[in-house]
Amino acid sequence: MSKLNNSLMLGAMASVLMLASCGTAEAPATDNANVDSAATAAFTLTVDPAVSAVNWSGSMIGVKTHTGKLNFTKGELALGGNQVTGGSFTVDMRSYLLTDTNYAADGSPQGTREKLMGHLMSPDFFAVDSFPTAEFVITKVEGNTATGNLTVRGRTHEEKVTNIVVTQEGSNVSAIGDLTFNRQKYGVSWKAPMKDLILSDDIVLKVELKGTKA
Repeated sequence: MSKLNNSLMLGAMASVLMLASCGTAEAPATDNANVDSAATAAFTLTVDPAVSAVNWSGSMIGVKTHTGKLNFTKGELALGGNQVTGGSFTVDMRSYLLTDTNYAADGSPQGTREKLMGHLMSPDFFAVDSFPTAEFVITKVEGNTATGNLTVRGRTHEEKVTNIVVTQEGSNVSAIGDLTFNRQKYGVSWKAPMKDLILSDDIVLKVELKGTKA
């Protein structure tokens, strides 16, 4: 009788251990699947021009640097989780806001904020009356770098947006990256050659695209 009781007890303990073992093996597989799905889920970001901007900087070599901001007219990004996979955006070239303080006092014969803004919008530089927008269309993405076609002053060349970082907070999404281009390729050059020489050819942009998931 004692041997029978011992056998029943051992059998019951073995069954409990088997059930517990099976239960702990299945749970992580389900959790991992949910995490992987959330990390790679594809969606579209519709850019909100009210909270998005292109911050730019340009330098007079050895003299000073000017900075400013431009707004978007529209934009859309395709993403898989936190990875940009495609998209395009359009910039309003007439929306200049100068953000540095390297200017002469208002009313001075030259070097004022107003005169620089007028010069940048003139045919000497971005000719915004003839070319009111600029555009970037993504053609390829590798890691955190997006290659695409940049169009400025009606001229199109391949450029790269690097160091892209995507963040998500609920339905709000932000994608930020860096783009530097040579202005001479796009005909952005001063008609006075000696003066143009003191300007850096590189225009440095920080692209900040923000909006909500579509």
